[in-house]
Amino acid sequence: MQLVGYEPSGIGSALLVSDGDEATVDRHPLESGETLSYSLGNRHCAGTIDDGEHIPCDRPTGPYCDYHTSTWVCARCTGTCLKDEMDCYEPHAVYIAAFAPDTFKVGVTREWRLETRLREQGADRGVHVHTVSNGRIARELEAEIARRLIDRVRTRPKVAALAADVDEDAWASLRSEFDVIDQFDFDYGIDLETRPVRETVASGTIIGVKGRLLVLENAGTTYAVDMRDLVGYDLEEGTAERDLQSTLGSFE
Repeated sequence: MQLVGYEPSGIGSALLVSDGDEATVDRHPLESGETLSYSLGNRHCAGTIDDGEHIPCDRPTGPYCDYHTSTWVCARCTGTCLKDEMDCYEPHAVYIAAFAPDTFKVGVTREWRLETRLREQGADRGVHVHTVSNGRIARELEAEIARRLIDRVRTRPKVAALAADVDEDAWASLRSEFDVIDQFDFDYGIDLETRPVRETVASGTIIGVKGRLLVLENAGTTYAVDMRDLVGYDLEEGTAERDLQSTLGSFE
């Protein structure tokens, strides 16, 4: 049994598991209060999922080998289309996302996916600042704003945000620089007083999911797991046997 993918908080939150002998992919919802009891075995390429069926790969590189590593070309776009033919002719939204306490990023998505996209990233707040007719214009605006705001947020500040509140003054000041079309305030149901320990583990009681961060409680310690770090691992039923970090690790 192998963990071959995940669904972040924007679209329901689940781990995607393949038996290995069959092509089917099982979806394991991540509900608060439920228990995960998997130990992690070897890690190798997760292969690919095509039309709901898993195509396995035994190459040793995880989460994906060179044959199954793909980069969405639109993610690198700054207004000059990198495809043979531009195909993003639908309304796009430019947004600003806030991650507690004071990390702010600019991003682009198709307008109808805006709220979902913010949830997928685990944003605490968001504002819709531009609507344009296609992705090229949206990327041009994003590139301009990215001269002073970041356009991606790494895992470490997202883990820190799990036990922090948004700096309201800084957020209000930034919002005032834009003509806000719509705004969002998200609650993921995760209430922590201290920063959790970042670990790669798949056992414990589920506290919640924020973006692609799975928050687990195990033996009195709270862990934040980047679900992408789980992809490719073989799974066995049963609690992890290896020692986990203590809460002191949350300050490293």
